[in-house]
Amino acid sequence: MISVLLVDDDALTLELHRTYVERVDGFRVVAECTGARAAVSAILERPPAEGIDLVLLDMTMPDGTGLDVLRHVRARAADVDVIAVTGVRDADVVRQMVGLGVAQYLVKPFSFAVFRDRLEQYRAYRERAREATGPATQSEIDAMLGALRPTASVALPKGLSPDTLDRVTGAVRGSGPLSAAEAASALGMSRVAARRYLEHLADTGQVVRSPRYGTPGRPETEYGWHP
Repeated sequence: MISVLLVDDDALTLELHRTYVERVDGFRVVAECTGARAAVSAILERPPAEGIDLVLLDMTMPDGTGLDVLRHVRARAADVDVIAVTGVRDADVVRQMVGLGVAQYLVKPFSFAVFRDRLEQYRAYRERAREATGPATQSEIDAMLGALRPTASVALPKGLSPDTLDRVTGAVRGSGPLSAAEAASALGMSRVAARRYLEHLADTGQVVRSPRYGTPGRPETEYGWHP
């Protein structure tokens, strides 16, 4: 399990991010902080056996910034990875964070799907790094660095909402193969709308279409998560 420290001065944001982390396999929240000083202490003073692997770090807090936290941590050579999770878009801040070794820079607000993808990319990076022992080959190095690069996002067709797409995606992932009618009933939307979202997921390779037999008439199409 990858141990995660959440750092944000907003209680509702902490709760949201905790819920998000709990929905991603292989991650667990082990500590939460609402300030910069508390974050530095949590990272540097936590017993090694209960160490923190990853920090989801906000940039703006009452007693300091995410940059302050990362500078203190790097000065003490703490072996911890950091993903910036912030509304700060200033290019100079981004450059400084990259220079201090941040693994990802995630701008608020974002959907759970985007959050999940970034954590899964980070998990893939850790797995590749663990597999590469001794002198790494160029292909192993490329694979490790490539795992942290966000995949290109697919533009949504006109009329589709990212938030609703996230809900439909979660329904298919969590419930197994669904027909458009079943997805519509579960999510409180029209069958036509549910089919549009499911067809988009199928067109982008995230779900698989298959015929469902066993009922009179033409077989119904069901949509299952891509294995």
